[in-house]
Amino acid sequence: MSTRYLTTAIPYVNAKPHIGHAFEYVQADALARYFRSQGDTVRGQYGTDDNSLKNVRAAEAAGEPIENFVTRHAEVFRSLKDLLNLTFDDFIRTRDDKHIRGAQKLWSMFKPEDIYKKSYSGNYCVGCEMFYTDEEAPGGICPTHKKPLEAIQEENYFFRLSSYQDAITNLIESDTLKITPTSRKNEMLGFIKSGLQDFSISRSIARAENWGVPVPGDASQVMYVWVDALSNYITSLGFADDEPDYTKFWTAADQRLHIIGKDITRFHVIYWPAFLLSAGVPLPTEVLAHGFFTVDGEKMSKSIGNVLDPFELVADFGVDALRYGFLRSMPLADDGDISRAKLEDRYADLANGLGNLVSRVSAMANKYFAGDLQLTKFVDAELEADLRATIEGYDLKSYIEKVWKMVDFCNEQIDRDAPFKLVKTDAEAAKKSLTECASIIHWIANWLAPIIPESSAKILAAYRLDHVDVVTPMFPRRDRVAAE
Repeated sequence: MSTRYLTTAIPYVNAKPHIGHAFEYVQADALARYFRSQGDTVRGQYGTDDNSLKNVRAAEAAGEPIENFVTRHAEVFRSLKDLLNLTFDDFIRTRDDKHIRGAQKLWSMFKPEDIYKKSYSGNYCVGCEMFYTDEEAPGGICPTHKKPLEAIQEENYFFRLSSYQDAITNLIESDTLKITPTSRKNEMLGFIKSGLQDFSISRSIARAENWGVPVPGDASQVMYVWVDALSNYITSLGFADDEPDYTKFWTAADQRLHIIGKDITRFHVIYWPAFLLSAGVPLPTEVLAHGFFTVDGEKMSKSIGNVLDPFELVADFGVDALRYGFLRSMPLADDGDISRAKLEDRYADLANGLGNLVSRVSAMANKYFAGDLQLTKFVDAELEADLRATIEGYDLKSYIEKVWKMVDFCNEQIDRDAPFKLVKTDAEAAKKSLTECASIIHWIANWLAPIIPESSAKILAAYRLDHVDVVTPMFPRRDRVAAE
C-alpha cells in the first residue's frame, strides 16, 4: 500500500470559481477516491492564493478592503467541497499563519549563493503574475490575457535559476519528476534547453501595496507570489514546525502529485523544483498538467457571455452528472469542449444509458422474481487490468469510456433477451439473463464510484449480492424537479 499526497493549484481569489476550477477539483477527487479504494493512504488538498497583486487590484475595483475581499472569495472556493462532493482533507489559504511562517522558513533555507539583489526593469502582467521577454510577448501584449504589459523598474531579490538547468533537465528526462502528458514534458524540456534565466522573486512593498508575505530580514520587500504560492504544498502540512503530516505526506510519501492547469506547468516543474533543490527539501514526484475547457469552441469570456457557473450547473444537472460530464469531456493530452448542450448529452448518457439500465433490471427482478437474484462476482481480468492502467495513467475520459462499454453490453443483452417476454416461456432463462446483467451492474457501480460516488453508492445499496431492490429513478434533473 502507498501513501499519496494529491494537491490542486491554488487559484487567485479575484473572482468567483469557474468550471476550470471545478474540473480540476473533481479530477483530483476522482483519483483520490480510486487510490483509496485500492487501500492506499491518500491526502487531498485544495486552497486559495490570497496574496497576489491581482487580488489587490480586484478589491480596489470593488471598493472593498483587501482582507475582506479575499476572505469572502476564499470561502466561496471552500464551499466547492460540499457542492462537488469532494473528499479533500485540507483547505489552505496563503493568509494562514502556518503558511506565512512556512513560506518564510523555505526562503531562509535557500542557499545564500542562490539569492542576490539587483535593479531590474521589465514588462509585467498582473494577471499572469510574471514578467515577459520581448520574444514571449511581441508588441508588449500579454499572450494569455491580450492586454498591454506594465513597464516595471525596481530593485528586487533574484533567484539563480540558471544554476539548476542541468539538474532540472535530468529530473524531467529521467521521469524522477514525471510530467503527464508527455506533450507537456516535451514542452518543458524545450523551454529549458532555450536557457533558464535568473528571475525576480520579490516585489517592493510599495508596488505590492503592502500585501503579501514579507521577505525575511527585509521589510521593504514581499515575496513574489509564485515563491509564496508554491510553498503552500508543504506549508499546509506543517512545514514551519516540522509537524508529523509534513513527514508522512511529503518527505516519506510514495507519491507527491501536483494536479494543475497546463498554463502553470513551468512554475511547477522548473521554478518549484529549483526552490526545493536550493533549500534541500524533497521534490514532488509527479505533475499532471490538464488542458482547458472551451465553450462551444470558444475561450470562456465574460464579454462573450459564455462563462459557465459550477453552482448553477450543479443546481440544474446534479453533482454526479456534472462530475461525469466534466471528466468524460476532457482528453488527457488536449483541451476539452463543453457547453450546456454538451452537458445535456452527457446527462443523457447517464439517465438513458446507466440510469435506465439500473431501473429496468431492478424493476424486472422484483416484478418476476421478488428481487431474489443471487449475483455472481463478475470478473474480467484483462479489462480490469486495462482500467487500472488507464486511471493510474490519469486518463479519466478513456477510463469512463471503457467502463461504459459494459453499460452498453448490458443494455444490448436486455434488448436482445427481452426478459419481460422470455419469463412467460422460460422463467429460468429470464432469471439467468437478469442475474448476469445485475452482476455486471454491481461491477460497473464499483468501477464508477470515483466518478459518480453518490449514484454508485445508491446502486450498490440496491444491487446486493443476494437480493436486488427496486431502484428509484436515477439522475433526476433538479431543474426539472423544481419546475414540477
